[in-house]
Amino acid sequence: MKPHITVVGLGSGDEDQLTLGVWKKIQASDKLYLRTDQHPMVQMLTRNGIAYESFDAIYESHEQFEQVYEAITAELLALAKAAASANSSAGEIVYAVPGHPMVAEKTVQLLRERCPEAGIELTLLGGESFLDQAFLRLGFDPVEGFQLLNGSDLSLYNLNPMLHTVITQVYDTLSASDVKLSLMEMYPDEHEIVVGHALGVAGEERVHRIPLFELDHLQDFGNLSLVWVPRSDQDRLRNRTFARLHEIVDILRSPDGCPWDREQTHQSLRKNLIEEAYEVLETFDEDDTDHMAEELGDLLLQVMLHAQIEAEEGSFNVWDVIAGLNEKLLRRHPHVFGSAQADNANEALVNWNQIKQEEKRKKGIDPDQLPLLSGVPRELPGLMRAYKLQKKASAVGFDWSRLEEVIEVVESELLELKEAMVSLSKAEQQEELGDLLFSVVNLARFLKIEPEEAMDAANRKFFNRFGYIEQQLRLKGKNLEQTDLQEMEALWQEAKKI
Repeated sequence: MKPHITVVGLGSGDEDQLTLGVWKKIQASDKLYLRTDQHPMVQMLTRNGIAYESFDAIYESHEQFEQVYEAITAELLALAKAAASANSSAGEIVYAVPGHPMVAEKTVQLLRERCPEAGIELTLLGGESFLDQAFLRLGFDPVEGFQLLNGSDLSLYNLNPMLHTVITQVYDTLSASDVKLSLMEMYPDEHEIVVGHALGVAGEERVHRIPLFELDHLQDFGNLSLVWVPRSDQDRLRNRTFARLHEIVDILRSPDGCPWDREQTHQSLRKNLIEEAYEVLETFDEDDTDHMAEELGDLLLQVMLHAQIEAEEGSFNVWDVIAGLNEKLLRRHPHVFGSAQADNANEALVNWNQIKQEEKRKKGIDPDQLPLLSGVPRELPGLMRAYKLQKKASAVGFDWSRLEEVIEVVESELLELKEAMVSLSKAEQQEELGDLLFSVVNLARFLKIEPEEAMDAANRKFFNRFGYIEQQLRLKGKNLEQTDLQEMEALWQEAKKI
C-alpha cells in the first residue's frame, strides 16, 4: 500500500469559514496530526470528539524554527510509511495546518520536496488563509499592489512603500522589535501601521492602529498576529527608493523633461563626472555627513544619466549596470560567496586578480600578451597615473634601488628644466617640466606617500593661508588690490604660525 499524506487547512480560525471538504476529510480520518494545537479551530475538534496529535512538543525541543520544520516533516514521512505498512485507511494520514496549506507553511513546502523522493503521495486541500480575512477586515484590495513578508527574515531590501505589505510570523514582542527596526530603515518613526490578531475570529479579533515606533509596545502578540503597512504615495517614502530615482532621470531626459538634461551626451558630461567624484573626495575630510550624502547623490546622478543615455539608444539600461555589478561582485568574492579561502586582505586581492585574468581569457584576451602598463586608465589625474605606472613597472624590477638615487634624478631633472628655460621652446620646457614632476612622483613613491594626497594637502594649506591674508586685510578695511606684496608676505608668515 502506497503511503499517502493529505494536508488540510484549518482556515483563519472562524468555524463558519472552514470548507466542507476539509471538514469531511477531518471527520473521516483515522490519523489526524496538527502542526500546532494553538489555533481556535481545535475547540471545534474537541467538541466533536475528533482525536488528534499535535507537534507542539517538537517546538519545545528545538531552538530554531528551521529545525522544528525539518523535524515535523521527517516525523510525518515516517508516520505515513508506518500507516501504509499497517494498511491503515489505505495508508493515509491527515496533516492539518493553520490557514491555507500553501500560505506561509514551511512544513508543506518541505513535504512537497520530500514526498516524491520518499515514494509518498501528497494531496493538498485548501482552507481559508489569514490573508482572506486580512483583505476583508483591514479593507484593502491586493490588486493595488501587495506583498506578503516573513517577519523572522525581514530586511530593508524587501520593502516597497508602493505596495500593501503584510508581515506574518510576528508572534511576540521580540519578533515585533526586529520587524520595527527593519521597517524604520524605510519608514519614519511615526508612520501609521496596523497590527491585527485573530482576524475574523469572533470574540478574539483585535486591531491596533499605531505609529511604527510603538510596535513592540503591544503585549498581545501571538500565533495569529500580523502587521499591515498600507501602501503609500507619500513623496518622502517614494523618494527613498531607487525606482523613483530611475523614474525622475527618465522624465528629465524625456521630450517633456528638462532641455538641458535632454541635450547632454557622454562627452558633454565627462567633466561633470570627474568634478562630482572629486567633490565626494573633498567631503571625506569634512565633519559633515549630510554634505557627504549630498555629494554621493550627485555622483550617483552622473551614473544614472550615462545609463539613461544608453537606454535611449537601446544598448543597455541601469538595471543591466546593476546586474553586471552584482554578478561581478559575487564572482570576484569566492571567499565570501563560494568555497574559496581568504584569511586576509592580501589573499582576497590575489583571488580578485586571478579571477580578473580568467575573465579576460573568456573574452578572448590573453593577459600575457597585454602591455604591462595597459591597465592604468588614461583619464586618471596626472600625478595619480604617474604613480600607478611607476608602481607597475617596479613590480617587475624596473626601479631605482635606493632613495638617494631618486633624489639625484630629481635634482638632475630640475637642472635640465633650468637649462631649457634659457634656450629651448615652450614645448621643450613643458617636456622637461613633465620629467621633473614624474621624478617627484618617484620620490613620493619611495617615501610611501600618495602624491595626489600630498598635493591635496599642499593645496588646502595654500587655500587656508591665503584666506587668512584676505581676512586680515578685511579687518583693516582693505582688499587685495589695496595692498602690496610686502604686506601680503608678512601676513603669509603670520598664517604659517597658526
